[in-house]
Amino acid sequence: MLMIPGQNQTRVSEFILVGFSSDPKTNSILFIVFLLIYLSSVMGNGLIILLICLDTHLHTPMYFFLCILAMLDMGYVTTTMPQMLVHLLVKSQTISFAGCWIQMYVFGALATTESTYFVVMAYDRYVAICYPLRYTVILNWGLCTWLAAGTWICGFFFSLLHTFFTMSLPYCGPNRVNHYFCEGPSVRSLACMDTHLIEMVDQVLSVFLVVAPISLIVASYIRIAMAILKLKSTQAHRKAFSTCASHLTVVTFFYGPSTYIYMKPNSSYSPERDKQISLFYNAFTALLNPLVYSLRNKDIKRAFLKVIGHSKVDC
Repeated sequence: MLMIPGQNQTRVSEFILVGFSSDPKTNSILFIVFLLIYLSSVMGNGLIILLICLDTHLHTPMYFFLCILAMLDMGYVTTTMPQMLVHLLVKSQTISFAGCWIQMYVFGALATTESTYFVVMAYDRYVAICYPLRYTVILNWGLCTWLAAGTWICGFFFSLLHTFFTMSLPYCGPNRVNHYFCEGPSVRSLACMDTHLIEMVDQVLSVFLVVAPISLIVASYIRIAMAILKLKSTQAHRKAFSTCASHLTVVTFFYGPSTYIYMKPNSSYSPERDKQISLFYNAFTALLNPLVYSLRNKDIKRAFLKVIGHSKVDC
């Protein structure tokens, strides 16, 4: 069995998160930088949620999906960054075994949900461009609710498998995790047994959670590109491409780093490089999403100006 250590082994009761630096001056600078990133991410995504809830003109499938994406971003950046900020200020950088278990599970669940959720958003753009007259008929509120709920169920289920297999390993030796949060491969490298089988399970899960969503997104955009090329108006071309550009931008920033982290073989594992790259799909993606969707979106800008008191807006 994978989860039962020997009787003469001492089970690790806590982990030490190494973080980025042991120099107090460097940590002070990192604290300010990451605090600004975290606050900007939370406020930016929170503002999008608020605008979509308050403005009835944004009560459409597209903005319903965008609202949930903002909730996911707020959730998983809050799972890791507050603790990282605390560890940058205090000497103690420990996290209990149970706390590590919970953090790994919640972060994995939200990140996995977002991974599958991008497929739903790609499908939304596909229907909007390829079947514009039937958009609200195809993507009715019942289907939108089921699609959103399905991604959450998928995310929390697959994360449970990943976390269970990782945390059920025997940890009886080193407890220093060379990362700023309890990330699967970093914790698993400390296990005092052969983890080859667990790595194979993770690779299979990664196919479902990374390769399959990317394939579906690519297939959707191939159909979208074919539909756009059939349009005769240059303005229609530009409008259609602009509609998809925001989604493609955030998809690239999310899947690029996460594919590298979770799809590479364990032999090429590099703790320092991995924890730096993980910042892109953890902190920077959550910061980027509201910027991309607000700066490029006239409806969001119009709703913002309306909320702050401008009744007439020229966009």
